[in-house]
Amino acid sequence: MATQYDNFQNFGKENIESSLKAFNVFSKGLQTVATELVGYSKKSFEEGSAALEKLAATKSLDKAIEVQTEYARKSYENFVQESAKIGEIYKEIAQEAFRPYEGAFNRAR
Repeated sequence: MATQYDNFQNFGKENIESSLKAFNVFSKGLQTVATELVGYSKKSFEEGSAALEKLAATKSLDKAIEVQTEYARKSYENFVQESAKIGEIYKEIAQEAFRPYEGAFNRAR
């Protein structure tokens, strides 16, 4: 009877430790995502401001369309690149957060 209690207690302790490790990884990962998004937002704002200044300085409709088209193309490329980077970070977070539970899942099989 005492052995079953010890086993149950060890199982609970392992689960709590695994959960704390996973939470730690998840927390650090979200900090990384937040930092990445702040950098992207700052860069996007700066590029938008520069494009607006260029647009305001244009003298012809053709030049204004050219400036707007270049800004839209560059913004789209940056968005796609940043989305891929954020997606990769989330994938790494999921893999790292799951790692502490692998032992428990393997023992349950």
